[in-house]
Amino acid sequence: MTDTQTASDLPDSRPAGHGQHQASLAKLTVGAVGVVFGDIGTSPIYAFRETFAGHHELAPDALHIFGVLSLIFWSMMIVVTFKYVAVIMRADNKGEGGSLALLALISRSTGGKARWTSGIVLLGVFACALFYGDSMITPAISVLGAVEGLTTVQPDFGPYVIPIAVAILIGIFAIQSRGTAKVGAMFGPVMLFYFFTISVLGIYYIAGSPAIIIQTLNPWNAIQFFYADGWRAFLALGSVVLAVTGAEALYADMGHFGRKPIGVSWLFFVMPALMLNYMGQGAMILSLEAATAVEVVKNPFFFLAPEMFRLPLVILATMASVIASQAVISGAFSVTQQAIQLGFIPRLSIRHTSEAAVGQIYIPVINWALLVMVMLLVLFFQSSSNLSAAYGIAVTGAMFIDTCLLAVVLFSLWKWKPWLAVPLLAVFFIVDIAYFAANLTKVPAGGWFPLLIGLIVFTLLTTWARGRQLMLRRMREGSMPVEIFVKSAANSATRVPGTAVFMTTAPDGVPHALLHNLKHNKVLHDRVMLLTVRIEDVPFVPEEKRVDMTDLGSGFYRLVLRFGFMQESDVPAALAAVETCGPQFKMMDTSFFLARQTLLSSTKPTGMAKWREKLFSWMLRNAESAMEFFKLPPNRVVELGSQVEL
Repeated sequence: MTDTQTASDLPDSRPAGHGQHQASLAKLTVGAVGVVFGDIGTSPIYAFRETFAGHHELAPDALHIFGVLSLIFWSMMIVVTFKYVAVIMRADNKGEGGSLALLALISRSTGGKARWTSGIVLLGVFACALFYGDSMITPAISVLGAVEGLTTVQPDFGPYVIPIAVAILIGIFAIQSRGTAKVGAMFGPVMLFYFFTISVLGIYYIAGSPAIIIQTLNPWNAIQFFYADGWRAFLALGSVVLAVTGAEALYADMGHFGRKPIGVSWLFFVMPALMLNYMGQGAMILSLEAATAVEVVKNPFFFLAPEMFRLPLVILATMASVIASQAVISGAFSVTQQAIQLGFIPRLSIRHTSEAAVGQIYIPVINWALLVMVMLLVLFFQSSSNLSAAYGIAVTGAMFIDTCLLAVVLFSLWKWKPWLAVPLLAVFFIVDIAYFAANLTKVPAGGWFPLLIGLIVFTLLTTWARGRQLMLRRMREGSMPVEIFVKSAANSATRVPGTAVFMTTAPDGVPHALLHNLKHNKVLHDRVMLLTVRIEDVPFVPEEKRVDMTDLGSGFYRLVLRFGFMQESDVPAALAAVETCGPQFKMMDTSFFLARQTLLSSTKPTGMAKWREKLFSWMLRNAESAMEFFKLPPNRVVELGSQVEL
C-alpha cells in the first residue's frame, strides 16, 4: 500500500534525539569513532600482512615496504580524505548518506527526466546489492583475523581458531534482537582505547627508525615500486585496498553523526592512528633479519606487541572486530529499511529496539540470512587470508559506483565547471578502476563470492521493483473513476456507523477492496477513507507535511500520508493526528480493508520474463502483511482477495 514520490518541496525534519542535532561535537566524534570506523579500524590486522604474505607474496625488503606504505598512505588520502570526507559527504540527502540516499537525491533533483536516469538507478541498486556481500564478508574476516592472533601467543591454538570465531559470530547475531543501545555505549571508549593502543605500538618501532615517516609520505616510493616491479605492484593493489575497506561506511553512517564529527575524528585521530600502526609494522619488519622477517610478516600486527602483552592485544582486537561486525550488520538493517521504503524490497518485519534512537532497528530475516552466509564463509574459506581474496571486489565495486554517482552530482546538481570537475573525477576513476582491476585477478580465489551475492540480490531488487510497477499499472487500468463511484454508491448503498479505511497504492481510482466489499456486503460506512501511504525521496517528513486530505463528498475522503524513507510507517499514529475530516479517529470504530493480490500468468507479453514473473509472485506471497508493516490493530483489519494478471 505504499507509493514513492518526488518531494523536493519537503523540508528536512528529524525526530528528537536524531544524532547530529542533539549532541555536542565531542560526544558525536567519540560515537563516530566507535561505530563508523570499526571496519577500517580493524584493517591493520590483515591488510599489511596480505600485501606481503597473501596470494601474491612480496619480499619484505626496503623497496617493497616503503612502496606499500606509500600506497597505503596515498590511498587513504585520495579515497577516504579527498573523495569521501571532502567531496562525497557534501552530497547528503537532507543529512542522510549512502548509495540509496544519494540515488534518491539524484532522482529528486533531476525529476527523473534525464536520459540516463534508469542507468543511474541500476548503478545505485547494484551498489546496494554489493553492500550485502560486504556485510557478509566483514564479520567473517574481521573476527577470524583477530582470533588468528592466538597463534602468535601459542601456535598450538591453531585448531581452536575456527570454533572460537564461529562461537563469537553466533553470539553477535544472537544479540541483535535485543538492540545495541547498551552495547553501543561501550563502542566509543573501546575503539578509542584500541586506536590509542595500536598508535603506541607503532610509535615504539617508529622511534627506532623515524626516517620511515618521510619514506611513507613520499609518493616517489610508490612510483619506484611500480617501476621496479610493475606486475607485482599492480597485484599488490588488490591487498593494499584492504587498508581502506570501510571508507564507504563514513558516508553511509553520516546521518547518525553528521559530516563534521566524522571528518574531525578521521583527520585528527583515526587516520593518524592507522598510519602510525602501519609504519610501525614496516619499521619492525625492516629491523629484523631476513629469515625472521619472512616469518613475522605473516602476522605483523600482533608481533608489534611484546610477548606478555600479545594475548591482551588479541582480546582487544577481537573486541574491535565485534564492533566492526556490529556496525556492518546494523548498516545492513538500515539499507534494507531504505530499500523497502523506496520500493526495491518487499515488506519485511522491522522491529525497533530503542524508543530513543530512530536508527536502531532489527530485521529478523536479514539477521539470520547474514548469519547463515557468514558461517558458510568461515567454514568454506577457513582463514582470513583466504577470505581477503573475496573482500576487495565488493568494496572496490561500490567505490567505483559511488564515483559514477558523484559525477552526476557534480555536473547535474552542483553545476561544477568541467575544468574543475573533470580532473578531480579522473583521479578518482583512475584509482577506483586500478583497485577494481587488481581485485578482478582474485575472482577465481574467492572474488566470485561477492559478485555472485551482488548478482542474486540485484536480480531480486530489480525483479521486485519492475514487478510491482507492472502490477500497479494493471490495477490502475481496470479502476473506476472515483467521482462516478461516489455519486452512484452514495445514493444506492446502505450506510452503517463507523469509519472504513481502504488502503490503496493508487492516488486515484477506486480501490479493489472497496469494490469487493460493496459487491459482497452491500453496505458502506458513514465515513469512507481512501488511504495511500507515500514514501518520499527525503529521509524524514515533518508532521505538518504528513497529511494531504481531499473531501470527495458524501462522506468519502482521499487521504495521503507521507513518510520519509528513514521513518516508520505507523498509520494509526498518523491517523490519530488527523482532524480535518469529521470526528477524531478511534480505532474501535475504524475498520481497515486491505486487498491481498494473487498474480495470474498472462499469455500476452508483460515486460518480464516468465521466470521473473514466478520470482516476483513468490516474493509477493512471502512479503509481510500490510497489517503488520503499517502497525494496524489486528482485530480491526479485513483482508479481501483480488486477482491481477501481469
